Amino acid sequence: MRDTQRHFVEGPNSLWHIYKTVPFWKVAKNFLVIQTARYTPFLPMKNWLYKTFLHMKIGKHSSFALMVMPDVMFPEKITVGENTVIGYNTTILAHEYLIDEYRLGDVVIGNRVMIGANTTILPGITIGNGAIVSAATLVHKDVPAGAFVGGNPMNIIYTAEQMAERQAKS
Repeated sequence: MRDTQRHFVEGPNSLWHIYKTVPFWKVAKNFLVIQTARYTPFLPMKNWLYKTFLHMKIGKHSSFALMVMPDVMFPEKITVGENTVIGYNTTILAHEYLIDEYRLGDVVIGNRVMIGANTTILPGITIGNGAIVSAATLVHKDVPAGAFVGGNPMNIIYTAEQMAERQAKS
């Protein structure tokens, strides 16, 4: 189960309450920073922008590929470990607005994690150290350390133990 905090709303759907939950100018600033970082090919510059202006926690040598989309409203809820690769056009969400509620949750991505292109990570997710997430995966539950996961819905393809066995044979 994802680790999110639920906030219920009355009246119109929760997205109509957006600026009661997050300041407009914060979203505007975050949008400009994210759009700049999405298109820059300079990895140190991306990490600097994310850490300095969005207050994301990013470990040394982690890489955000072109077009990665961190959460525009709550990027400070995203933590990425060291030496991790986040593939092209991946979306990392720390919020979700639903009809009668919105949810917020930290996203924690461990060390030496590989996330394939076009993946979506939902709020409240932890991806363990050394995990591999295949391209185009919807990460809707926690990923154990060292596991290889993929699909929509996401399934464990190999556990850490099975991955170690496969690597020992090759």
